[in-house]
Amino acid sequence: MFKITEKSVKIGDDQIHIETGRIARQAGGAVLITCGGTQVLVSATAAKQAQATASFFPLSVDYIEKFYSAGRIPGGYIKRETRPSDREILTSRLIDRPIRPLFPETYLVETQVIATVVSLDPKVSPAQLAILGASCALHISDIPFAGPVAGVRVGYKNGKYLINPPEAELPESDLDLVVAGTSEAILMVEAAVNFLSEEQVLEAIEIGHKEIKKLCAVQEEIRSICGKEKRAVPSAPENADMKATLAKKYAKPLRDAYAIAGKAERKSEIDKIKQEAKASLVEEGNAESEKAFSYLFEMQEYKTLRTSIIKDNRRVDGRSTKDIRNIDCQTSVLKRTHGSALFTRGETQSLGVVTLGTSDDAQRSESIMNVLEEKTFMLHYNMPGYSVGEVKRLGSPARREVGHGNLAERALKAALPARNRFPYSIRIVSEITESNGSSSMASVCSGTLSMLDAGVPLKEPIAGIAMGLILEGKEFAILSDILGDEDHLGDMDFKVAGSKSGITALQMDIKIEGISMEILRQALAQAKEGRTHILDRMLHTIARPNDLSQLAPRIEQIKIKPERVRDLIGPGGKNIKKIVADTGCKLEVNDEGIVSVASTDGTAAAKAKRMINYLTTDPEIGEIYLGIVKKTADFGAFVEIKPGIEGLVHISQLAATRVNKTEEVVKEGDEIMVKVIELDRTGRIKLSRKDAIGKTPSNEGTRPWVL
Repeated sequence: MFKITEKSVKIGDDQIHIETGRIARQAGGAVLITCGGTQVLVSATAAKQAQATASFFPLSVDYIEKFYSAGRIPGGYIKRETRPSDREILTSRLIDRPIRPLFPETYLVETQVIATVVSLDPKVSPAQLAILGASCALHISDIPFAGPVAGVRVGYKNGKYLINPPEAELPESDLDLVVAGTSEAILMVEAAVNFLSEEQVLEAIEIGHKEIKKLCAVQEEIRSICGKEKRAVPSAPENADMKATLAKKYAKPLRDAYAIAGKAERKSEIDKIKQEAKASLVEEGNAESEKAFSYLFEMQEYKTLRTSIIKDNRRVDGRSTKDIRNIDCQTSVLKRTHGSALFTRGETQSLGVVTLGTSDDAQRSESIMNVLEEKTFMLHYNMPGYSVGEVKRLGSPARREVGHGNLAERALKAALPARNRFPYSIRIVSEITESNGSSSMASVCSGTLSMLDAGVPLKEPIAGIAMGLILEGKEFAILSDILGDEDHLGDMDFKVAGSKSGITALQMDIKIEGISMEILRQALAQAKEGRTHILDRMLHTIARPNDLSQLAPRIEQIKIKPERVRDLIGPGGKNIKKIVADTGCKLEVNDEGIVSVASTDGTAAAKAKRMINYLTTDPEIGEIYLGIVKKTADFGAFVEIKPGIEGLVHISQLAATRVNKTEEVVKEGDEIMVKVIELDRTGRIKLSRKDAIGKTPSNEGTRPWVL
């Protein structure tokens, strides 16, 4: 019944198994990828033909994590998977980015790739398996695809590189890098880095590429056994006369238009040239002629810009390949926020806004990897239409916004102070108010500036830069701080973020069939020069953290003995709830005895600290307490000075004069001032009333539990 093809390959310490022919046989191509207990089912399907009006390649890639794969039922009222989580969106992008450049530019048929995690082993991350599955499903299908490609994850711990490390180990790794490519070249890199050098990152990419070659080879073996014949691809529109006229008559006007520095003016002039050319070259009502013109004019734009850069070393706005646009940095631009900054680089601008909160403000979510995930650092990226002079409907963040925000978040996360030093939840919002070039890297810069403005003690300031590439044969030019046009008509979008001492994040996407390590090495070196220049401009504005914003909550930490945590909490949380109710402060305590007190009112915070100390510290000789008489006897009175802690006031210590009977001075239920005068080895406490008369108690205002 089934005609199954199977192959296995060892990658790092893991055996990866690929199977096709048993599941989803009606899809264009489908494979089941297995590694340990993790299994990902990936399908690739395309429509029969392109729609007549199609003007772009409609590729959709969806990665879905099924909760049944981890033996769990989704939480909440709706017990099924609904809208994709950020994690699923980001993994979908990881799959999309290396496969998209490998489709023919004239292939405009709607194509869909779906990767479903159907079984999960927590030790094996599904992301890199999904990239492999997407490539293999496309490679064995009839869909035209210049693969195969594959992806691996590379970690770095204790001086050693790790291939496809377990996800649980990544927090302790100095590198979380996903690299994808063909057997010949690199296509995509995505990494969070803990201040490693350019050379260390390059070595990780090279190590990853060696494993990629193995995965590509096994896909070729599978295709040789069961691959379908690829469908025909339409040739590019041809019109020799139109092409010649565009080159002869409109190349120079386009070259002059691309020399205009302003984005809006440049776009307006190019649109004017296009309309003039269309009017003279396209027969009205001739759809074939119009289609050819659209393609050939874009190719002329492509050639004009690239020739200007490669031959004349002249970019769109007149800069050289290494020049950075003008930079302006401002802080404290908003009056009532905890921290804010406006970062402007040429025509790209990000308004970064920081809000500080307690752990109650952490973002909590569930995934198949964790029952509950908690994030205390978040960066949210928004790019409204007005940032590019367009009208755009507002709604939930698109995949691009989620991806850009995640890249900037990873870049800044490495610089955050330790939680025991700065126990705040931090949210940054990057509002992109202008865009022409990398807005995600502008978000990194505004994020650094706004956190310093809010008083966050960063390990090091972080900046980001976007690099581009023009590759013509063996000639190439690497561009620092690319514009939107250079991104659109170029061959690479390579974003690098970090400090002066090392890289914290990078993301690379290639629009051609890969690049060499030589180009990658030069791009990283040039990126370091650029981000150092940007950092110098940022540090000229603000070089160190401001004092903590007066509008932010104050969080003070107290260390108590771990065995006294239960005394602070009290039965059913009674004690800690009382402190919160009486002071208005937020209290958090962990099993190690670290108590965090958060409040915008210094007086309230001081009172909360006194109440905590009252509940969790042992009495010391010389301390004065307002206590309550619990019992009287012939020889004195037993007085409770703390919940559950009593001491004896001997009859001789009740007053300065002789006392014949205890009840002459105190009765059960009385509140009296007492002083600790002795602590014996057995833990018994001796108190004095006469030595405490007229003194201020150390527990004043902190005795609600014994009233």
